Amino acid sequence: MTDPLEDARQRSGIEIRHLYKIFGTNPGRFIKRVKEGMTKEELNDRHNHVLGLQDINLSLPPGEISVIMGLSGSGKSTLIRHINGLIEPTAGEVLYEGRDVVAMKGAELREFRRTKTAMVFQKFALLPHRTVLENTLYGLDIRGVPRAEAEPVARAWIERVGLSGFEENYPNQLSGGMQQRVGLARALANDADILLMDEAFSALDPLIRMDMQKVLLELQQELQKTIIFITHDLDEALRLGDSIAILRDGKLEQVGTGQDIVLRPANDVNRGRVIRASRLARPLAEGEAPPEFRVDGYRVLERVAREMAAAGVAQATVLDRKGVATGVIDSEAILNAMVTPAEAP
Repeated sequence: MTDPLEDARQRSGIEIRHLYKIFGTNPGRFIKRVKEGMTKEELNDRHNHVLGLQDINLSLPPGEISVIMGLSGSGKSTLIRHINGLIEPTAGEVLYEGRDVVAMKGAELREFRRTKTAMVFQKFALLPHRTVLENTLYGLDIRGVPRAEAEPVARAWIERVGLSGFEENYPNQLSGGMQQRVGLARALANDADILLMDEAFSALDPLIRMDMQKVLLELQQELQKTIIFITHDLDEALRLGDSIAILRDGKLEQVGTGQDIVLRPANDVNRGRVIRASRLARPLAEGEAPPEFRVDGYRVLERVAREMAAAGVAQATVLDRKGVATGVIDSEAILNAMVTPAEAP
């Protein structure tokens, strides 16, 4: 059996270099002016063109989950669609295995999309007239894989995402979470190196969303795919991302680990609402008895602080998802962590 970690090391990451996207009737006419400093507002007001992406330079490592985060209109969905050539840039490169996706045309681009990338959409994008099994087979059918070879693969992935027994159901017979599991199984059945997930869990209820995040993390631990995950939710980004890139108005504002984003933010962040108790827990000292009051390590500091204040305690034992104690947290540490550098005395 091959080692997925070794496979990931041998695969290519994605390099995005000096990527610009201008929307309008004649975008090439204005690219030089944008590079010389014309602002998004000036481009829109004077020339009725929209600057979607501005000089994006980003490395997306192989075998990791890279989260691209931003508010609506920040350019994150535009960016992810450049990776598989659904949108052509006005300028710039998207490199994979030494090839520029931007330069691919016709059959070469179709082959790249079919064999190297798979996409999971926010609205599931299942075909309503096809069963769970048939939806999962769809990408393999497009590639011309014989059914005798493709069906065992599809059934295996249906089982892996927890949908055994639902193979003959249609999408309208499934919950939203189940439909998204089908979308994930369909993407994984293609065995593509690159998995593009555009707000894949945003349409789900919070509990189902957390469950799907857990499913993705468990699969990624084994598969080590190159996953590009788009979200507007910082908590989701912190939970999933090996690295996080933040877009604002088409510009790359900050790139780093979750800890970098929270502890050294490029802009103001309410850290009490994004740092989880587990990040702040310290190990028990030798001979130290764990505090009787307990808190969920996945909860953010702001909530934990309220719970501890209501209970009148200064310390608490931090538990993981399985209820196992992982350390101790105290009120002073919480207060210090919630004070941003700008607020510190």
